[in-house]
Amino acid sequence: MSNTALSVAAAAAKPPRKADMNTLMYWFRNDLRLHDNPAFSQAAAQCSTLLPVYCLDSASAAHNGEQRWGVMQPSLHRQRVLYDSLIDLDTQLRAMGSALTVVNGPPAEILHKLARAVNATAIHCETIAATHEQSELDKLQHTGVEVVSSWQSTLFDPEALPFKVQDLPAVYTQFRRALSRGDVTPVPPMQAPAQLPPLPKTAHGYPTVYLVNQLAMLGDGSPEPRSSLPYLQAEFAGGERAGLAHLARYFASELPRQYKATRNRLTGTDFSSKLSGWLASGALSVRQVAQAMATYEQRQGPNEGTEWLLLELLWRDYFRLLHLQYGAKLFRYRGLRDKVPPVHHDPAQFTRWCLGRTGEPLVDAAMHELLATGYLSNRLRQVVASYLIHELSGDWRAGAAWFEAQLIDYDVYNNQGNWLYIAGMGTDPRGGRRFNVQKQALDHDPDQSYQRLWQTV
Repeated sequence: MSNTALSVAAAAAKPPRKADMNTLMYWFRNDLRLHDNPAFSQAAAQCSTLLPVYCLDSASAAHNGEQRWGVMQPSLHRQRVLYDSLIDLDTQLRAMGSALTVVNGPPAEILHKLARAVNATAIHCETIAATHEQSELDKLQHTGVEVVSSWQSTLFDPEALPFKVQDLPAVYTQFRRALSRGDVTPVPPMQAPAQLPPLPKTAHGYPTVYLVNQLAMLGDGSPEPRSSLPYLQAEFAGGERAGLAHLARYFASELPRQYKATRNRLTGTDFSSKLSGWLASGALSVRQVAQAMATYEQRQGPNEGTEWLLLELLWRDYFRLLHLQYGAKLFRYRGLRDKVPPVHHDPAQFTRWCLGRTGEPLVDAAMHELLATGYLSNRLRQVVASYLIHELSGDWRAGAAWFEAQLIDYDVYNNQGNWLYIAGMGTDPRGGRRFNVQKQALDHDPDQSYQRLWQTV
């Protein structure tokens, strides 16, 4: 944790005080939005000039996997969605008389220099309780700059839970039941700031990365008609405004009611909420989703679809709280287990898995989709993860690293938590999940339409 870790409730915007009238920096991380961003609103309320900044070499944007798995970089899909999200954020900031300064370089080095250049008294940001993200925050603090970090990515305020984070129930079902018994309510989302402080005058001449040029360097990109999350289409594009529009559109439809029945489908734009990309970048907050869902239930009545969608949001919270509880332990091979047999990871087999050349049609189809689109259904993520771990005896961390590189909805907490779950290295008492690929194909692709779509049968 940083030296000033605020709870969600405490991070709500406070009225400015004369002592606070100074220059602050706000470091956007996985919270690329203006609405319901308590840490950003607090910074804006406590200074006379504010410099919003994003670092392209931060753990939020770069690939953090170990080199032992091979050289991996964020896919073109993931980069395009990030740049679209940043361009959207910058456009909104400019409409309010501000702008997003985008920089390259290690965050501790570049943000410290920038803080000195604009005479910032502190840097505000959100807290991310993952190994690489926390390490870069610690390094920034060691430069001597004051860092004010706020926890704000969960539906529930950790301080309002009916247990301490260090006493988090060891099993998800127990966690969910404890929340129900404790009568805990979600934190209501905040509005975006009505106005923003101007930029520091010294910031106008500071070099920034031109996002439109960066996006152009990736090439135009060819729309993939088979994509289940076609981010090149305006309605699925990265950024807060597209995310808010999709949120409103989704909960104005009948799709939420159908969520439970359709969530295990393999392809199409309507079989799941498709909110994951905006939640991962922080273009939407989980509290905004919960509020929209509650409004939908008031209008339509409670139903199985929204009940199951809430369960998924609770899984999201649970994985985040696990990172607060265990930290770096979740990134080692044995995870939370005391002792495990050694793994005999085969790099050649891992490469064939990555490229969809295992000879198993359903697995190969899924890996082709991931490469071609940057997206994969939740069902298939579990199937291919199980295949790598239990059939190929691969190291689960290598698979997690590949997902990190490829997924346009990569979320460090969900990614790590789900791979630990399949590998049996997390909190689940059943010791992992081994999927029978042939049964999965019969259950979810009985006519082989998905496998034919990706040309593996």
